[in-house]
Amino acid sequence: AFEHRRDWFIGRLATLSDVFTIEVCAYAVMSNHCHLVLYIDSEVLSELSIDEVIHRWCQLYRGPEVIKRYLAGEKLNEFEQTTVSSIAEMWRDRLGDLSWYMRCLNEYIARRANAEDGCTGRFWEGRFKSQALLDEQALLTAMAYVDLNPIRAKMAKSIAESDKTSGQQRRQAETGPKTDGQVTLRAFAGMEAHQQSGLPFNVQDYLHLIDWTGRCVLED
Repeated sequence: AFEHRRDWFIGRLATLSDVFTIEVCAYAVMSNHCHLVLYIDSEVLSELSIDEVIHRWCQLYRGPEVIKRYLAGEKLNEFEQTTVSSIAEMWRDRLGDLSWYMRCLNEYIARRANAEDGCTGRFWEGRFKSQALLDEQALLTAMAYVDLNPIRAKMAKSIAESDKTSGQQRRQAETGPKTDGQVTLRAFAGMEAHQQSGLPFNVQDYLHLIDWTGRCVLED
């Protein structure tokens, strides 16, 4: 009855991945919880102009009147210009903040679910839990764990059948282009990741790994 709410989650992740400087490495949206592996790109965040920061944040929230006037190209006095800069820097911090990212994700789902159910009050059981991944082994382990969740939960028998996961999305991307509404995923840079920006693995190796590991979970 609530299967469509998983699509809300995917849609919201897609929106947030275009707003925040936080990239999705892996995701799995289950029936009553979700798993995310996220990368905070501090370098991109620091390079955003004031205009880019404002336009990104205003995709999610309405800004104060002085921001609206700034976007309209009105002439502002010195105090108003300082206010705009101050607000933009506050928003810049939020665009790279994991707590704000999860707030924008969870509040959206909660509001839609409460509206659909005709009720108010608390929707999620508790605050999200997070764990820092400090090396490549931890990153690879976490990504594989997340992508294999539906198989472990006996909701699917292969990555191809693992709906609402980054593993399924990456597998489909190997045979076709990204479609509208899909989450923008952090790319694989290959084994020379120290020279490029991206996940330090080869995408084909990763897909083989999770396919092989997923088969180990199954009795046959």
